[in-house]
Amino acid sequence: MTDSASAERVAPPPNLHVSRVESVRHYTESLFAFTCERPPGLRFRSGEFVMIGLMNGAKPLLRAYSIASPAWDDRLAFYSIKLPDGPLTSRLQNVRPGDEILIGRKPTGTLVLDALMPGRRLFLLSTGTGIAPFASLVRDPETYERFDEVIVTHTCRTAAELHYGREVVAEALADPLVGEEASVKLRHITSLTRERHGLEGRITTLIANGGLFEHANMPAFDPQTDRLMICGSAAVLSDLKEIAIVRGFTEGSNHEQGSFVVERAFAG
Repeated sequence: MTDSASAERVAPPPNLHVSRVESVRHYTESLFAFTCERPPGLRFRSGEFVMIGLMNGAKPLLRAYSIASPAWDDRLAFYSIKLPDGPLTSRLQNVRPGDEILIGRKPTGTLVLDALMPGRRLFLLSTGTGIAPFASLVRDPETYERFDEVIVTHTCRTAAELHYGREVVAEALADPLVGEEASVKLRHITSLTRERHGLEGRITTLIANGGLFEHANMPAFDPQTDRLMICGSAAVLSDLKEIAIVRGFTEGSNHEQGSFVVERAFAG
């Protein structure tokens, strides 16, 4: 085990699993992804998040991370930013295959299909690493059973930051379990805020001015038939939530279905 990822040999609390890292990939200087073993008995719904982390002396250091693998997968996948001063990510970014990390025993979250009323189009609106829970949902057969169209939007600063999302969509299209339906129903729309691109601007602006719908040649949001899932930075979440409410959408939860849901789990 590497020094950077290894925790002192102190037994973790009973509410945590110990899982071994299987693979790590660095996409940019500020983004990386990794997979690890799925602890026996760990159950979750596609789109949920879980607490993960490392031991910090005698105590665990944990943050909420969206699970980027579907509920049926036998491994767990995560997509993360790198924060040089982040208490966890400054260390987590250095994990290597074979290192051990901590996984919480109780996944939860609101970016789940059960929180949405039936609809026709499902919009998965993401910025940055907010695409992680949607990486789970686009490989879940239930997503395509419930909706006629699944539209993933991913807004980043630079083109390099779009690579992970493109891989996610390619995996869904090639997946024996969902690939056939995904090839018909899944759309992937990208935009950039700091480089030239086919579609440029913040997703909030592109929705407000209609640029998103014009670019994709599709109708604007209809709260009667469209359902929205929103994941990204705090500012984007707040703005997109306001846009949804103004346009007649109602927020859903694990207790009551609605026409849009928002996730507020962040890594740091």
